[in-house]
Parts: sequence; structure tokens; C-alpha cells
Amino acid sequence: MGLVSTLQHAFNIFKNKDPSPTIDLGPSFSIRQDRPRLSRGNERSIVTAVFNRIAVDVASLDFRHVRVDDEGFFTEIIKDDLNNCLSDEANIDQTGRAFIQDLVMSLLDEGYVAAIPVDTDIDPEKAAFRILSMRRGRIRQWKPKHIIAEVYDERTGQKRDITVSKANTAILENPFYAVMNEPSSTYQRLVRKLNMLDNIDAMNSSGKLDLIIQLPYITRTPTQKAQAAERLKSIEDQLANSQHGIAYTDGTEKVIQLNRPVENTLMGQIEYLTSMLYGQLGINQAILDGTADENTKNNYFHNSIQPIATTIAEEFKRSFLTKTARTQGQSIMYFRDLFRLVTLSQMAEVSDKFTRNEIVSSNEIRQRMALRPRTDDPNADALRNKNMPIDDTGAQIQNEGQVGVDNEE
Repeated sequence: MGLVSTLQHAFNIFKNKDPSPTIDLGPSFSIRQDRPRLSRGNERSIVTAVFNRIAVDVASLDFRHVRVDDEGFFTEIIKDDLNNCLSDEANIDQTGRAFIQDLVMSLLDEGYVAAIPVDTDIDPEKAAFRILSMRRGRIRQWKPKHIIAEVYDERTGQKRDITVSKANTAILENPFYAVMNEPSSTYQRLVRKLNMLDNIDAMNSSGKLDLIIQLPYITRTPTQKAQAAERLKSIEDQLANSQHGIAYTDGTEKVIQLNRPVENTLMGQIEYLTSMLYGQLGINQAILDGTADENTKNNYFHNSIQPIATTIAEEFKRSFLTKTARTQGQSIMYFRDLFRLVTLSQMAEVSDKFTRNEIVSSNEIRQRMALRPRTDDPNADALRNKNMPIDDTGAQIQNEGQVGVDNEE
């Protein structure tokens, strides 16, 4: 580009801005208003790590708008607006993956959550519509055929309650509702025990001395009680006004300290409820700290992640695809990257078995290894056994034993 052309097309975000813009950009906040806020004290509990782990793992799956055959097997991805919301951009603030994580966090916290189409090409109440953007909705009220949900309005930057039809909204229910969201469920009992433990820790670290002062006289009469109260106030003033927190007592007075930990069964109950909750959810500590082996991760996926992912896929299919579209083979599916569990030492053996049995091609394996596909070799995209020779036409040559059997027939 020449000098004149370069100057015409040059732009700097700092130099080319008006120092005093007159455009009203709307209200401003110090934190994101569309971010989910946990309720009922869950944000102060250590079990929030369980929510976050499950939400991140569900969001790691690839949700797609696909076409299936008569047997229900995947054939192709339908690249339309709905698939764009699930994969690339759910709304102006979130990618498709962030939107799914947002949904799952609210689903585990509330027990119910709504995925609401915000921008559509036509009114959803009138005819079939195309979904251009979606938002998470916190369900406030239930009606016979409608719900009132709190949804973030990106035009004003604030949340507002809107009424939407159940037929056009994906309403998700936590498959672990009985374990996590019922008032007397294992999870709620664990949260209450953890809150009790937090209160005890706050009391122990509040700065109280927990002292008993034994006076050299009996404090049964009102006069003696008044003298004891005056003596107590004198010691409190000495401790409060002393630079180093030092006070003096009479030689006949005895000080007894009580701030010793009192033994109780609270910690044992918390450990028992935590173990029970992990078992009911199909997870363990190894999943949370990242030390789980392959079998543990597979069990965790099938017992914890798959029920939630299936709920999302089926509800999206029911709400966002018409009966005609479902009849034509359209569906919502999720895909899991199985190579995430394969270590580098196992990759060579897996690659050999998959290519030799004509399951994947060489270029597909190369992409899993973050290598560029081979475009100069036409056989790199072919499903064939690399250990078998090929003729000039590219067809595999059968071994002599197999040919002999065919001749005998």
C-alpha cells in the first residue's frame, strides 16, 4: 500500500475518538449484570466448587443443530442461526459455550432455568421463527401456559421480568433436583451444616476473650452484684484502652479462661454428608482436584454430566424445533471429545488402531494432535488400512490367500 492509501485506512482507537462523546451509551456498572448470582447462601459455601466443576464440564461438550438419518444417527451439521447460538455467539455478551455454562450454573442453583429466545425474525407467538440470540432466564412465577422470568435486557443493561410462552421457551429441570434442590435434600443439609461451621469459626475469631473472673466475695445481693459489674467494667476499660491489651486484677481474684475448642460432631456430620452427596452425584474428590484416572472420569461423565447434557439437548429440540423440522430429521445433539482422556503415550497406539480399522483418516488424527492436515496427499483423507498395499487406481490389494479362496469359489 502507498503512503496516501495507508494514511486513509489507518485507524487508532485512541487518536480517532472524540474526547467528549455526545452519544449516550446507557447506564454503567462495575460488575456484569448478566452474570448469574447464586442464591440461598450457595455463593458462600464450599460446595460452589461442585457447581462450577459440573457447569464447566457440561459446557465443554459441543452442542450442535444437526440432521440425522432414519435410524437417528448423525449425518451433518446444519449451519443456521440456531447452530450459531449454540456454537459461536449466543448473544452480544456470551459465546455458545459461556451460555451453556451460565445455564447449568443457574440450573444447579435454582433447580429450574429457562433458555429464552430474545432476538427472532418474527413474533414466536404467530409462526415458526428463527432464533438469532438467546438468554438465560430466572423463573419467577409459573402460569398454566406461560412463565414470568427475569432476563437481562442488553438494551438497557438491566434485568427485567418478562412473560413468555412455555411452548417457545426451553424450560430445564435439574435431573438431580431431589438431591440438590429439595428443602431436606442432602445438598441443602450440607449447606446448613457448613453455615453452622462458618458461624462457629466467626465466633471463635471475633476477638472475645471468654474469661471468668472469680471475685473474693459472694455476689448474691444487689449491692454485691453492682460491685461485680463495676469491677468487670473496670477490667474491660483497661483492656480496651491499653496499648498492648494488658489489665491488672486484685491478688485475691482468680481468672479462668474458657476459649478452648468444644468437641462436637459437626465436622463428622459434614464429612458424612459430603461423602453422601458425592456418591449421589457420581463424583469424588479426585474429579475436583484433577487427579482422577480414565475410568473415574468416564463414570463421572455418564453419571453426572450426561443427564444434564441430555436434558439440555432434548429440551432445546422440543422447544426450538418444530414438529415438521423434527420429522425432516433435524435434532439437537452434543458431542464429546474422546481424545481428551488419551495421554501422549497412548496416542500412537490409538491412532494406529483407528486408522488401520478404517474408523478415522490420517488428517482427522493430525487435527486431534494440533497438526495441519496434509493437502498434498489424497490418501490422507481416505479411510483405508495403511498396512495394506494399493494399486495404481488407489484400491487396496488383497492378500494372496484371500484371492485363492475367491478362485476356489
